[in-house]
Amino acid sequence: MSKILSELLGATEPMFSLALKQLEAESGNPSADIRLTAEITGKLRLKTQELGLDPDDTTGKELYYALLNLIEKHDQHLVKQIGGSDPNDVDTLMPLIKKAWEDVDVSKKCWVLKASVAKGMLKKTPPKAIMKHLGYRSVDSMLKREKLGEIYGALRFVESPDWLNHFNEQYKKLKPSDFETRDMEIVEMPAERWATFATPFVHKKRHNITHLKELGVILMLPISKENNLRGVTIFVMPLLFHYLNEIRLYSAFFKLKQMQPKFGEIVANTLVADPSSAAVMAGQTIHWRVIQRYFGKLEKEYHPEIFEPHVQPEDLHWRQAEELLFKVDPELEFWRDLDYVGEVHAGRPVTMNLLDIAASYVNQSPYAERAIYHFREALWNEVFVRYMGQKNLEQQVLEQLDNDVIKPEEL
Repeated sequence: MSKILSELLGATEPMFSLALKQLEAESGNPSADIRLTAEITGKLRLKTQELGLDPDDTTGKELYYALLNLIEKHDQHLVKQIGGSDPNDVDTLMPLIKKAWEDVDVSKKCWVLKASVAKGMLKKTPPKAIMKHLGYRSVDSMLKREKLGEIYGALRFVESPDWLNHFNEQYKKLKPSDFETRDMEIVEMPAERWATFATPFVHKKRHNITHLKELGVILMLPISKENNLRGVTIFVMPLLFHYLNEIRLYSAFFKLKQMQPKFGEIVANTLVADPSSAAVMAGQTIHWRVIQRYFGKLEKEYHPEIFEPHVQPEDLHWRQAEELLFKVDPELEFWRDLDYVGEVHAGRPVTMNLLDIAASYVNQSPYAERAIYHFREALWNEVFVRYMGQKNLEQQVLEQLDNDVIKPEEL
C-alpha cells in the first residue's frame, strides 16, 4: 500500500517507505497507510461512477476531461449564485466574489500586527519606489491617504529585493505586544495603479490572489486584459477560503510562540522562509499546518493544556476551503473531502482536488500537464494527520511543543 501512496506523492524511495515503517513502528503498527489507501480507492470509484463513468474501464484522460467538464458547469453555476452572468467578465466578478466571501458566516478573527506598528516599520524604512510611483514625497503623507494593506501588498512587487531584505530585518525586533486580534480583510489592488507590477505574478500563477500573514490581509491583484482568465470564479473563491485558513493557521502559530524569548526572529523566519519543522514525529519533521489541522478536526472538548491560555479551540479550528465554498453554493458538494483523492495514470496523478482541477481549467492545461500541487500537499498532510491520531505520536508532538514554549533553550 505504501507503493500507491509513494506514487501518488511522487516521493523519493526508499526514503518514503522507510519513513512509513518508522511511523508504523512507533505508533504500534496501526496500518494507517493501508486504511488511507483503501479510503482513497473507495472515494475514487464512487466519484467516477457519479461522473457517469465505469471505474473499471476509464482511462486517466477520460477521467481528467470529465472532471474539467464538471468544473466548467460548476463555475457557471457559482457565477450565477454570487450574482454574476458572464463567467469571463472578470471586472464584474471580482467585487461579487469579494462580497460573497465577506458574507460567509465563519470566524475571520486573527492575531496580527497592529496597524500603528506596521506604519512605524514603513516610516523607519520608507518604500521609495512606491512613494515615487504614487507621487508622494513623504511617507507620512502617503500613510495618511492610502490603505495600509494596499501599500504592504505592493511592497513585494514594486520594491527591490535588497530593500525587502532590509525591511524584513525589522520583523526580528517584534514583540507580542505589537500584535492584536482583529478581523482579516480583502484588499483589492486597483488596476490603474498596480496592473503593470502585478501582471507577471498573475501570468505565472494564473490567479490573482495572495496574502499578508502578518497583517491578516488577502490581496486581490488586478487582472489585465491579456491575462483574462476563464473559470476565474471557481478558482478564486476556494483560494480566498484557502488563504483565510492560512492566515488563521499562522495567527495560531504566532500566538503559541509569543512566550519565547526570540519571538521576533520566529516571526521573521516564518514570514520569509516558512520552515516545516514545528515538531518531529517518528523522525519526520512536520509543519505547524499538520498540527493545527489535526487538533482543529478534533472535538472542541479536547484541547491540550499546552495551547492554553493563548491558543483557544477556535484558533485551531480547521475547515477545508471546499467546506466554506459549499455555504456559497451547495451545488459544489461533489468535491467534499476529495482534496487528497487521486489515481496515478501514466506516471502522474489525476486528482479530484477542486483547486487542482480548477487550476487546470483556468490554465487550459493539457492532460500531460495537469495540476497536482494542491493534491500532493493535502495528501502529505493527511498521511501525517492519520499517524498523529495515535496517542503516543500525538504525545511526542505535544511534549515538543511544551518544551518549545517553556524551555526553548533545551531544543
